[in-house]
Amino acid sequence: MSNEQQLKTGERAFNALLLLLSVGVFYEAYQIAGFDLPNSAGAFPLLLGAIMIGSMLAILWGQRHHPKPDTTGALDEARQFVQQHFPLPIVIFSVLALCYLFLLELVGFLPATVLFLFVSQVFLRRGRFLASLIITAVATGVIYALFKLLFQVYLP
Repeated sequence: MSNEQQLKTGERAFNALLLLLSVGVFYEAYQIAGFDLPNSAGAFPLLLGAIMIGSMLAILWGQRHHPKPDTTGALDEARQFVQQHFPLPIVIFSVLALCYLFLLELVGFLPATVLFLFVSQVFLRRGRFLASLIITAVATGVIYALFKLLFQVYLP
């Protein structure tokens, strides 16, 4: 085995996905400006997209001789990737965050925030309802005061 650093599970696939994303950024920047002027609206995003593409190509090129992770095929690598990067608490909290986004439209800022914070605190504090209720009330009060009273922002 060489002295090259071993790839982590899913690293090469993730980097290839980032390359595709970089190409998408470059394409969208081109849609904004084309190649008209160096100081046009999309010139900076075009430059950033080109830098992203170049960086990802350099990373992928540099990884071509790195040893693969200790897995027995693509399914085993995918299983290890999910286990390492998506533990159950992260998945549950992500689902709660998505539900919060949908609830914002349905019930408005204040009820959705109270519900999200309370359920999140109960989950993170493993069922301590009273402490979760206090934290939710204080946090919601501070958020409301900051945005409504201090910044004078309309809260939906």
